[in-house]
Amino acid sequence: MDYFKLAEKLYDAEKKRSQVGRLTDDFPEMSVEDAYQIQLANVKRRLEQGEKLVGLKIGLTSKAMQELLHVDWPDYGHLFDTMLLTEGEVCHMSELIQPKVEGEITFHINKTLEGPGITIADVYEATDFIMPSIEIVDSRIKDWKIKLPDTIADNGSSARIMCGSNFSRLEDIDMRTTGMILEKNGELINSGAAAEVWGNPVASVACLANMLADFHIPLKAGSLVMAGAFTAAIPVQAGDCVTASFTNMGSATVKFVE
Repeated sequence: MDYFKLAEKLYDAEKKRSQVGRLTDDFPEMSVEDAYQIQLANVKRRLEQGEKLVGLKIGLTSKAMQELLHVDWPDYGHLFDTMLLTEGEVCHMSELIQPKVEGEITFHINKTLEGPGITIADVYEATDFIMPSIEIVDSRIKDWKIKLPDTIADNGSSARIMCGSNFSRLEDIDMRTTGMILEKNGELINSGAAAEVWGNPVASVACLANMLADFHIPLKAGSLVMAGAFTAAIPVQAGDCVTASFTNMGSATVKFVE
């Protein structure tokens, strides 16, 4: 299995806004570790081409998303500066393939977390603030017909990130009972509680730090960490406006245009 060739296939699909078949159809023996090696090959490629790594995301932390992929363990992906949308900035559908949106809490950490052995207490100590966020996921795999190794290889189906401008102190927010509502064009589409995210989004961040230890990757000080979706992702199209609102944390909004 040529990791770099498979990584290039996914990278080219993203750049050309095209879809490719499942990698696992051609390589049914592909393991989770193989998939992360493919992901890391594209991380290296993007860094070499001048993109900057700004953080990481953990995904498949809610039962809704795990049931969708028939898995019982999270995955993760890398976040780059080219994925960031500033508040008020629109998201261009022409740059994506088949996007969906999720409401999440994003952590900003000011102390490096390097597993194994990272605890919830460590995450509390390392977090300087949290933000309401929308993750825009996208798949380069045709029709979102993915298996776990496919989405891992595809950088956790990452695409864009919109963080709201309201910063909260972690200790001021109940990380289990905080609610989120996801509205599209003013209509309530999804709602959930923070406890859906690995029992507690703080535990989700600790889990990520410990998973990264398998590849000797730290969560570096200054990183953004997306803790996982409260609910299943919803599809969007040009003209849609999506808002994720969080109890006592404010909201994040993104509008989609051609």
